[in-house]
Amino acid sequence: MLAPMDEKLTLLRGVPLFADLDERSLEAIGVLMHEVDLPAGHVLMQEGEAGDTFYVIVDGTLRVERTGGTARSMTAGGFLGEIALLERGTRTATATCVSDSRLLELRKHEFDRLMQTFPHILRRIQAAVARRPRGGGEGS
Repeated sequence: MLAPMDEKLTLLRGVPLFADLDERSLEAIGVLMHEVDLPAGHVLMQEGEAGDTFYVIVDGTLRVERTGGTARSMTAGGFLGEIALLERGTRTATATCVSDSRLLELRKHEFDRLMQTFPHILRRIQAAVARRPRGGGEGS
């Protein structure tokens, strides 16, 4: 079920990545992002496959793991899928829904548009990626 725009804006306000954006900016992002509801056990992305989507977790828990690395859990406010989009490569991890989950997704062309329009969000994403341990399991 798709959230009305006002509900989507409320969801976006709760995501640290977008927390300081004004209403107009949130609305622009809300138009680009699409809500998806996924059941527990759903594999969102598989390590090694081509990546074309960025995700923000609105509700639920995802388990993110890499071959030979540790596994981590991600919850509301977390984001994934950005590495394959930023580096134009393949998924660096497998992500599976541990619980029923609600996510906002952004396809590659929409992600690129968002990063051009809001370069400070791109800088936040790059900083978060830099802080993540490369063998540690979170990512895309």
